Amino acid sequence: MYFLKSIKEQSKKHDFPFDHWEYKNALTNEAIEEIIKADIPDVSKHNLNYDGTRAIDGGAAEFREGIASGGEAMKFRCFITNKNSSQFPHLVKFIKELQSKETYKTISKMINKDLTNSYVRVEVICDREGFWLKPHCDIKEKLMSGLIFVNNANESEELGTDFYNEKLEKVKTVPYKHNYGYLFTSGPNTWHGMEKKKIVKERRCIQVNYVTFPTDWKVK
Repeated sequence: MYFLKSIKEQSKKHDFPFDHWEYKNALTNEAIEEIIKADIPDVSKHNLNYDGTRAIDGGAAEFREGIASGGEAMKFRCFITNKNSSQFPHLVKFIKELQSKETYKTISKMINKDLTNSYVRVEVICDREGFWLKPHCDIKEKLMSGLIFVNNANESEELGTDFYNEKLEKVKTVPYKHNYGYLFTSGPNTWHGMEKKKIVKERRCIQVNYVTFPTDWKVK
């Protein structure tokens, strides 16, 4: 129960610019290896440019609302599903931990939202040079949001997620440290994104969500 142990013993709550928690050592070495090896297409090789969203081949977030697959951008996104679960046995173990009652009840108390009827959604991410993410607040269907960084390429810690105040001024960057994560719950003024920054090789991480819409991984 690496994730639960991390949340309970190695997390710290911050209230600026909104409530969020940072934590470390949540992933096993085997899960990290699966994240590193996940085959995610390079956007630049498909004559596409990053547009400030994760739906890089079309479709703004409001049009994808409630679509578990992530909509049209699926070919550039790697969600862990029943279909590809055999490629990611250790990430499936991680998902099963997120599905467990002890884990989601712990997080429910932290973020003050009931996760009893929610679903887990985990996505492996590989951002490359040119990536940026405009300031946004997550859709209400995301009951819990967050990333766990895998900085295996010795990239700058500045490649973490940027947090903004109500004036959309950047006020904090969660450091892009190896096996280091953060979480928060969706709500007004939870502005976050990522400024355009120099990515030498790649920015690997996983996105971890509890959501209201169906995925292959309902909590137990």
